[in-house]
Amino acid sequence: MSQLSVTRRLATLAQRLGLRPGDTHDIAERTQALSLVFTKPVAAAAGIGWQSGPPLFRLIDLPRGALSGPVQEDKARAHAMLTCLVEWQQESLPTLDIRRIDGLCSRGPMGSSSLPDLEALAASDACRKLRIISYKDFTRVLGTAVPGFERNERLHLRQASWHGERLFRINENHPGEFASAVVYARRRGLEICLPVTIRRYRLNSAALNDLDRRYHLLAMPSQAWSDPAFMELLLDTGLPYARLGLFNTETPESLLLPKDHPQAHAFGLGLRAIGASDLVSYLRASESSTRGS
Repeated sequence: MSQLSVTRRLATLAQRLGLRPGDTHDIAERTQALSLVFTKPVAAAAGIGWQSGPPLFRLIDLPRGALSGPVQEDKARAHAMLTCLVEWQQESLPTLDIRRIDGLCSRGPMGSSSLPDLEALAASDACRKLRIISYKDFTRVLGTAVPGFERNERLHLRQASWHGERLFRINENHPGEFASAVVYARRRGLEICLPVTIRRYRLNSAALNDLDRRYHLLAMPSQAWSDPAFMELLLDTGLPYARLGLFNTETPESLLLPKDHPQAHAFGLGLRAIGASDLVSYLRASESSTRGS
């Protein structure tokens, strides 16, 4: 599509939305002239690690400092929208078979592991020395991972809609022993039931729709933040915006532009036209893919 046709399309659309033709034309032309290379966001493969897959867990307790931008009020408004996207509820169950647990929630390497299941972890080099041959071996290894399991020690778990039905154990200690014991119980048909508390998270579809009505949430390449033409267009116009490191915490690559501000809205339309991915659509797709799996 030619630069002229893109500019005309943006001008026509913006005119329908009530934007001033002069502002729209200038922003459309300058946006179309940007030399940015866009790629579609690709989430890490979801696995046994709570932090694997779509990084929606970062929205659960999103700190105010996670957003950057020149105006505090703009960042606060965007932050308020983002913190509504993930909701949770907690339930306690008197008993749950440990064979149903298939994930690990920790700050260590296992927290971001993309291994497909606990069987893969149990078969890894890290767990090779944990040979469980007899039931006595099993109770010893499980006792190391879950001290006091014979006394019905309560387990604390997490579950998230973007991880499907997978249950994640919250514990920093002995992930290899826990995986090996669970896998042995599965293979031998051993039912070990313990009381659990499960915190269940899900993406709030109503809040996501509200975000879509109010903001462009766009995936930007890291080069954008050092591109003079892009930064001049972003800053010189004085339009409101916020940056968020949702998908890359070191170089914020998500840009929020409010749709109720004419110039910001026109800029968002222009960035979409030259290849910026809509992250709201990405979040919806992340949810639907786990429901369909």
